[in-house]
Amino acid sequence: MIQSPITRVLSSMQKNGVDCLLMGGQACILYGGAEFSRDIDFVLHISAENIANLKQAIKELEAECIAVPPFKISYLQKGHAIHFRCQGTGVEQLRIDVMSRLPSLDSFELLWSRRTSIDLGEFQIEILSLPDLIAAKRTQRDKDWLMTNRLVEAHYLENKETPTRDQIIFWLTESYDLELLAQWVTQYPEEAAQVAKGRNAIDELLKTHPEQAQHALDNDKDAIIKKDQKYWMPLKKELGELRRKK
Repeated sequence: MIQSPITRVLSSMQKNGVDCLLMGGQACILYGGAEFSRDIDFVLHISAENIANLKQAIKELEAECIAVPPFKISYLQKGHAIHFRCQGTGVEQLRIDVMSRLPSLDSFELLWSRRTSIDLGEFQIEILSLPDLIAAKRTQRDKDWLMTNRLVEAHYLENKETPTRDQIIFWLTESYDLELLAQWVTQYPEEAAQVAKGRNAIDELLKTHPEQAQHALDNDKDAIIKKDQKYWMPLKKELGELRRKK
């Protein structure tokens, strides 16, 4: 499922004791979302010891910091992503992106407490929980919204035979696929009635108003996108200033 260059990066992070959580496209693959990516993304715990561990892993992979910002804790704490390009044998040109803050998500400590652990045989990796991954993928990019719908659907297909109440509520709360939501409202009316108290789209579907439901979904999506744009605006401005100085 994960290509060998990715496995090598994950192994290096684990071997060097880097406290981090896999996110992005590679995490989507592990949760059943079909997404090809030559990048690997992590959310990182910030401490002097952990940064030293990361530097050792980066050195082992013969990776160099590319673009801006430079590899400094201060930029990670502001919310920037630091980008590396690997040159080591077997991982040539693989890009590693690390962040310590994610828009609209909790602290690393809370993300870690909700993490999913996956045993790859020789070592274990830690990845963002599915709800946290979906929240992280809710960005300005259309392709990310398509992916979040696929992740919810994949979770449904995996668990639909004997779903728990919490799983059903998760599907009804997180999907932006009108067709699937309409199916689930019919299939799980009790849970839908509960979710409808806080989600207009579900309320409209219970009233058999699909057009209004789609309008509600679009409004919710627009609000999330505007919030994401507002978060990144000052960071993009700072990156522009760093590029000009460089």
